[in-house]
Amino acid sequence: MPSGRDSLSNPIPERGTVVEVFLVFLKLGVSSFGGPIAHLGYYRNELVVRRKWLDETTYADLVALCQFLPGPASSQAGFSLGVLRGNGLLGGLAAWFAFTMPSAVIMFAFAMGAASFTGPVAEGFLHGLKLVAVAVVAQAIWGMACSLTPDRPRAAIALAAVAVVVTFAGSIAQIAAIALGACAGLWLCRGEAPPVSGHLNFPVTRLSGGIALLLFAALLLLTPVLAAASGSHTIAMFDAFYRSGALVFGGGHVVLPLLQAQVVSPGWVSNETFLAGYGLAQAVPGPLFTFAAYLGAVMNSPPNGLAGAAIALVALLLPGMLLVYGMLPFWDAMRARPAAQAALRGTNAAVVGILGAALYSPVWTSAVMSGRDFALALAGFLLLTVWKLPSWVVVVLLAAAGTLSPFV
Repeated sequence: MPSGRDSLSNPIPERGTVVEVFLVFLKLGVSSFGGPIAHLGYYRNELVVRRKWLDETTYADLVALCQFLPGPASSQAGFSLGVLRGNGLLGGLAAWFAFTMPSAVIMFAFAMGAASFTGPVAEGFLHGLKLVAVAVVAQAIWGMACSLTPDRPRAAIALAAVAVVVTFAGSIAQIAAIALGACAGLWLCRGEAPPVSGHLNFPVTRLSGGIALLLFAALLLLTPVLAAASGSHTIAMFDAFYRSGALVFGGGHVVLPLLQAQVVSPGWVSNETFLAGYGLAQAVPGPLFTFAAYLGAVMNSPPNGLAGAAIALVALLLPGMLLVYGMLPFWDAMRARPAAQAALRGTNAAVVGILGAALYSPVWTSAVMSGRDFALALAGFLLLTVWKLPSWVVVVLLAAAGTLSPFV
């Protein structure tokens, strides 16, 4: 039998150093534009094709795991690749920090300068960013609907999710829509499962994975109780971002309605400020979840500034990292079960409906105020979907159009 490989497992990849992992992911963090799907392509080109850290089968298995779990898929994949190459948790943390910090610093800097950015030109620029949000969310819904609701049962689940979210506003309605989607998937979405082969050879023991999963559950269940008992805004803020990160199925854009319910509804951040930051987040490299650094910095009450940015960023990303680290040693058994795959299909369909409801409110209702706004938002959508322009180019064009509007 050949060395390094058996009939049931992929080859064990060569290990590197934590410093190597940090430097490679820092390069990716400053150059990876285009959102989570593009990030996965950057990872493949840099780490599978160019550096040969792992083979195609192992990479495909890893991507499947990150797409199965809630959380930011590209950040989870990067963290897991750091665990693999850096031989453990330190490697994962090095990859996470290096990939996340460049865009987080940009978003924090924008938040700090936003208060002094006033006047008609500034208002036009920020309005242009809100129109970017309309175009980007519409593009996300279009792409997700094509891949995640390709048949009548899943389209029905998406429509039911829209009905739940618009009828019962708030984060509880979104959680209920996801749960109902999973249940409906078990009933309506069973079908022929794709073939499963190979094993994920990651340096994570079942004990370490179990501890990570327990910590994930403990934080999800206990922080709301602690926030209510203590009355602490800091704990309430951590809980809001952590819960949002724990429930994001289907990609980074789905965090928009979850965070909007958590920070805009209670008055922590104004809707205009929220959408302006979300629009800018499309123009920076790295994960969309660094939008949390902006939100934490612009909070109306302490902790805000640097402390608020750090709390919000860590809280939003932490559940996804705990889940993927905890699932690495258990994924082989889970991914082969038809029931798990059916539930995931239903969950993903519900996510399309939740994002569709968010496109109307707050995105559309806060940004499209005139026929000119509609034309600009439509142009942005077509530039993204038909002309396939990078999102940062669309950000520049619509922000410029908004900036020039006071003079037109």
